[in-house]
Amino acid sequence: MIYVTRINGKEFAINPDLIETMESTPDTLITLTNERRYIVKESIEVLKNRIIEYRKLCYPEFNGRNTVDEV
Repeated sequence: MIYVTRINGKEFAINPDLIETMESTPDTLITLTNERRYIVKESIEVLKNRIIEYRKLCYPEFNGRNTVDEV
């Protein structure tokens, strides 16, 4: 889970695996795979970095490269 901040200042956690899109409108609009939408204060760049850090915690062996040997 990553933490994000609503426009009213309340913080909540969201599962980054469910994020389908993020748009700058000028606030950031997050749309989940179930079509729920959240407007948050964080920029897309900040959210992207939080998601990367979350993935590193979940998958410490992942280095960002394809791990399947190509034939």
